[in-house]
Amino acid sequence: MRYLVIVSVIWAFSFPLIGHYLVGRNVANPVDSYFVIVARFALALLVFLPFIRFKNVPNMLKLSLISIGAVQIGIMYICYYQSFKYLQIHEVALFTIFTPFYVSVFYDICKRCMRWRYLPSIALAVLGAYIIKYGDVSDDFIVGFLWIQGANMCFGIGQSAYKFVMEKFTMPKQEQVFGYFYIGALSVGLVSYAFFGNVNMLPSETHQWLILLYLGVVASGLGYFWWNKGACGVDSGILAIMNNVLIPLAIVANALVWGQSIENLGQFLLGSLLIALSLWWHYRILKRY
Repeated sequence: MRYLVIVSVIWAFSFPLIGHYLVGRNVANPVDSYFVIVARFALALLVFLPFIRFKNVPNMLKLSLISIGAVQIGIMYICYYQSFKYLQIHEVALFTIFTPFYVSVFYDICKRCMRWRYLPSIALAVLGAYIIKYGDVSDDFIVGFLWIQGANMCFGIGQSAYKFVMEKFTMPKQEQVFGYFYIGALSVGLVSYAFFGNVNMLPSETHQWLILLYLGVVASGLGYFWWNKGACGVDSGILAIMNNVLIPLAIVANALVWGQSIENLGQFLLGSLLIALSLWWHYRILKRY
């Protein structure tokens, strides 16, 4: 659980950095989104390259992790960054609230056992996130909504698949195989950049390179490893709910660092309370069963 909390705080600061300085609609010198993907995953792979084991690792585990990385963050980030072209930052956050459903349902499909009793507490977390981020949306919201739902599905499926796969294979240390996860993600990034990338939209300012370094080494390199490792240590319902804890944290980070006021403070507090209540409710369900 502590890994999920730590990564939620890290990603809370990553969310506004992307929208304010890299690929957002109001960025003065936007960076090509496909280049951002390649840079992040190349740096993340470098972090784990010294630890990766090439011998005595089942080929099925290698292929599974490569495939999961390609889906969970490779294809996910293509959809995610595209959504910033159609949505405001708060709208992107709003439309991520459905991720918990994808996490819970897909994991149950993998286990071939639907746990319907999990859905009410997860639905409460979605409701809390919706209350926090409720507001007017732009005219392009339908296209943006479809892009972000594609990202949500990839991220949810990837988390569930990683948890399921690592429950099947016994490895001494996850860091010894997590590099394969980034190989899959980087492969998708390189192919997408080769076909759709714009070489004239590389980072043009020092702070953009520094942000990419942070996103690659910390938010991606350490973040996705800790998140997926944390996912293996908690119940799938808790994992699903934690996906929406990021929303209030991102709003607080936006207020503290970028000076953006929290609109409708009562709405924000109510939504945050419902997310906390959903976690408590889910723990009660676990104890009962």
